[in-house]
Amino acid sequence: MKYLICIDDTDMPGTKGTGWLVQELCEQIETLGWGTCSSISRHQLFVHEDIPYTSHNSSMCFEIDLENQTMESIISYMANFLETRSQKGSDPGLCVAKLDKALAQKELIAFGKMAKQAVTSKAAAYDLARKTKIHLSEHGGTGDGVVGAIAGVGLRLSGNDGRYRGWYHLGRPGSIVRVDTLCDFPFIDQLVTRSGVALSTDMSVSIGSEKTKTVRMGNRQVVVVLKNEELEKTGIEYRTITKQEAKQY
Repeated sequence: MKYLICIDDTDMPGTKGTGWLVQELCEQIETLGWGTCSSISRHQLFVHEDIPYTSHNSSMCFEIDLENQTMESIISYMANFLETRSQKGSDPGLCVAKLDKALAQKELIAFGKMAKQAVTSKAAAYDLARKTKIHLSEHGGTGDGVVGAIAGVGLRLSGNDGRYRGWYHLGRPGSIVRVDTLCDFPFIDQLVTRSGVALSTDMSVSIGSEKTKTVRMGNRQVVVVLKNEELEKTGIEYRTITKQEAKQY
């Protein structure tokens, strides 16, 4: 059985971000043989003076394919992990949603999109969790991280939000690489334009910068490409986005 897990607000200024802690949690779950964890996606939430956050107000979400363990015991493990490993002064929140036909995706997606545009509350987050019958809990501080945790689940479910944790070296800037060669990497499903049109696997692209991010689009982990400024010189129509351009996702 598959579940979505989202965690928010475990860090403080000057410490490693929530992504590092979530990555460690995934590694522990897999080492214990409890399941297989997917790539971690980062979801940007509303930045406003009324919302306390460490740096960018984003939550971290991943999928787990459960094996040899109950979700109740894993939730207990994750709760203890957050309570003992989160930074003092942080406000950790945890959300867990079972990926089945009963999941109220429409309501969760709507909340996630709202949390990108407006200030919302713990009360609203808990009310949604009760209505959709998913797990939502706080594990320190004010517990305000529950808002970002349930919002992150909704945004991941939308299939078209966020970028994945980790920077990838796809080649030297300016080098020419076939799309199918890049898609051989386990962390790249497709190369797509900004509007979501997939490139043919027999095409070639220019590498835009030394490092880039993968993005969540169409429920897939993709590399976004833009029109190549050196088309006349190289004959290559597209280039991968740069490190700076990837930050908008």
